[in-house]
Amino acid sequence: MEKIENSKKITDVLSSRKAKYIVGTTLLSVIGVALPRVFHVIAGASSGATFLPMHIAVLIAALTFGITSSTIVAGTSIVCSYLLTGMPTLARLPYMLIELVIYAVLLGIFNKKFNSYISLIATIVLGRVLYAGVLFAAINVIGLPTYGISVIESIKVGMPGIIIQLACVPIIAKIMNERLNLKND
Repeated sequence: MEKIENSKKITDVLSSRKAKYIVGTTLLSVIGVALPRVFHVIAGASSGATFLPMHIAVLIAALTFGITSSTIVAGTSIVCSYLLTGMPTLARLPYMLIELVIYAVLLGIFNKKFNSYISLIATIVLGRVLYAGVLFAAINVIGLPTYGISVIESIKVGMPGIIIQLACVPIIAKIMNERLNLKND
């Protein structure tokens, strides 16, 4: 009888909203590290810039769990990926971290006011504009090296990834929200 009660307590804890957020954020962080590796193995080393796989986990987290979760996914994915695989390079790591955090925050904010598709489109557009501003400031005001980073070039190269994001991320987030019985706060 005691085992049944303990089992019920564990089930209650795991089904709580907080547990869903913690487990979901952790899993999306792992996906944020693993998905780029899968793309690199299948499509080559430059596939990250083309398919933007790390962005996918961050965007899903923003639509499913909100700003805090997606910011955590952005940070842990970038840092853990670098520590485990050396990618992104140390020189690009801060730029990618800033880019992903911008997307995490924007999508979390927009998703509270608009549907997921409009929110995602607004995030992709405004996120690139803000990221361009960050790059401009880092390079021209602070004097940091560019490391070959260009917003215009990243949009051109990353168009397949942007299309994948628009086609898949809102659907995956909707399924997760329904299955987990969550509402994005």
